[in-house]
Amino acid sequence: MQHRAQKNNAQRGNQLAFGSFGIKAMDTIWITGQQLEAARVAVTRYMQRQGQLWIRVFPDKSFTKKPADVRMGKGKGAVEGYVAPVTPGRMLIEIDGVPFEVAKEALRLGAQKLPIKTKFVVRRDYDFSKE
Repeated sequence: MQHRAQKNNAQRGNQLAFGSFGIKAMDTIWITGQQLEAARVAVTRYMQRQGQLWIRVFPDKSFTKKPADVRMGKGKGAVEGYVAPVTPGRMLIEIDGVPFEVAKEALRLGAQKLPIKTKFVVRRDYDFSKE
């Protein structure tokens, strides 16, 4: 899978918009739909379906691949799958409605499913005293 490297940081989608906790991408990468789904399942399992979850990226960019043992030329390969191009600073997943400790562990488990370095983020005005 060859593609042009993206150089800049995320200009939009780089702050918490819906939830109180989130994971932020620290690298540039293409994330597939299967990877996002695996992270979503891991997070919702740990939260035991409490609270709410938002996935902030969507795999809408197709990538092609030619079959094995095919010679050069003869046109472009068939669509192999879909990816979400991610740049540093992009919010990937946000959650709300669960305590801080549950959120931190749930997002840690979800981040393990992604092929990228991430950072746990808490809303600036989050009130730790109400737990």
